[in-house]
Amino acid sequence: MIQDEIPISTKVIQWDCIESKVESKRLHYGRFGISPLKRGQVNTVGIALRRSLLSEVGGTSITYAKFERIKHEYSTITGIQETIHDILVNPKEIVLQSDSYDVQKAFLSINGPKKITAGDISLPSSVKAIDDSQYIATITQPISLNIEFKIKKDRGYQIKDSKEYKLGEFPIDAVFMPVQNVNYSVHRVGNEKEISEILFIEIWTNGSLTPSEAFSEASKNLIDLFLPFLHTKREDILVENSKDQFNSKELSYLSNDEINGVKREVTLKHIFIDQLELPARAYNCLKRIDIHTISDLLNYSQEDLQRIKNFGRKSIDQVSKALQQRFSIDLPRNK
Repeated sequence: MIQDEIPISTKVIQWDCIESKVESKRLHYGRFGISPLKRGQVNTVGIALRRSLLSEVGGTSITYAKFERIKHEYSTITGIQETIHDILVNPKEIVLQSDSYDVQKAFLSINGPKKITAGDISLPSSVKAIDDSQYIATITQPISLNIEFKIKKDRGYQIKDSKEYKLGEFPIDAVFMPVQNVNYSVHRVGNEKEISEILFIEIWTNGSLTPSEAFSEASKNLIDLFLPFLHTKREDILVENSKDQFNSKELSYLSNDEINGVKREVTLKHIFIDQLELPARAYNCLKRIDIHTISDLLNYSQEDLQRIKNFGRKSIDQVSKALQQRFSIDLPRNK
């Protein structure tokens, strides 16, 4: 028998930072407790948070390097201790912090002899090196070394593809994962009649963000991921966010097509543009002008989108194609 009313616990789930310490510039540690949870919920929350922390939290990395008068990565430069291949590997390990999702440029221009570290790179104002002492190369003779870098903020991995680059330009495998490791454990409390569980979660980051910041971002990303699955029952539709206000009695005078139109409008306001799975460039440009849902996006035409900074024809085509394939919606050329 299905009950008409489901009792809801009055106990509010809370999380607290139990321990936090900086083990080094590139290793921060935090331990958190989440309670009270019902039996079995700990594993559900723990597994989801762990996966989100390791793969959904964004990081910043060097993705490209350009050298003068260098043909391939196995070249050597007289007066430099490392090969070009070694010099390309070392910047991959440099930990950077940035709030911008734009692709940015950085420059290294050094005269030797000198030991080159991350602190010698001229970074944009929005980018910061967490540890200036991270090693890049050593110049052993009085020569100059000039390198142009590209920096990007993203999630997950980016595998290099040399086909798109010219001689002297080298893509770098990038890891946009500031969370280095996550562990969680389950602890039961209470008596036999009423047992609740506590989730303890340990987080290690590379220093570009604190474990608390990583925890908050991972939680937010999980919420954003599941929000589109929420749906409203037909008889309970109240178009609160639209210009026209309807109540259930007013809806009864609408035709089925009109009701479906209202329902579709409400639904699109709860579907985030994440569902379009756009490339990072197009996604970040839309977010920057507060386009968060499909409904927000449909307020713009292709002509409107073209006025957005760094939003080119290719990005417009990607958005239009994704809307058509996933929602059968055509983005108008102009309004």
